[in-house]
Amino acid sequence: MADFVQSLARGLLVIRAFDADHPELTLSQVARITGLTRAAARRFLHTLVALGYVRSDGRLFALRPQVLQLGHAYLSSLSLPALAQPHLEKLAAQVRESCSMSVLDGDRVVYVARVPTKRIMSVTISVGTRFPAHATAMGRVLLAAQDRAWLDEYLAKARLERLTSRTVVDARRLRQELDVVRGQGWALVDQELEDGLRSLAVPVRGPRGVVAAVNVSAHTSRGNALAVRDDLLAPLQAAAKLIEEDLRQ
Repeated sequence: MADFVQSLARGLLVIRAFDADHPELTLSQVARITGLTRAAARRFLHTLVALGYVRSDGRLFALRPQVLQLGHAYLSSLSLPALAQPHLEKLAAQVRESCSMSVLDGDRVVYVARVPTKRIMSVTISVGTRFPAHATAMGRVLLAAQDRAWLDEYLAKARLERLTSRTVVDARRLRQELDVVRGQGWALVDQELEDGLRSLAVPVRGPRGVVAAVNVSAHTSRGNALAVRDDLLAPLQAAAKLIEEDLRQ
């Protein structure tokens, strides 16, 4: 093919060598997985390091958060949100609370789908709204899905802003919270983003791991945190499962 750019294809091949089963690779492993020579693999890896898509400790290579930008345009297009929207609408009608979907972009969550039922926050949330990941239930779910090396770097560099008196701003405690989320498969954030607001979130998994998170937000007048979990977790998980089934088709 006359217009085919082989170097671009090989660079993308190197990026795709990393996955959930291979979050960190040596130069030799990248060469073996991609079928490239060690010299070619080295050139592509060091180019990706210079561009900020890959990090290296001198021996091991791993993807950096910036690689999310390559897929962000796709996730923000009509594909994933369009699949999720009808399920979020049914969920919102069922539980009578606002429902959303977001993806992770660096240290922020970005809303890509939204079904509001009533305004319970001081700010208006719409598609494109960004919030600090550490203070949101969807953010906790998405952070918990990252590999340990990524999370170590995030916790070392992220500015954990205090948004309310309840916001977790200690990196060690946040790591503990994420361990709990990872183990139980859901996150409940109680008035850490805004006073009076609770949010429950679960992951949405694609063929290669967690691709998004969905949530239900409720005012504290609905009941205590345990009541929110008992009332909303099962229907939220069911909606996420339906979205995942659509993604597999």
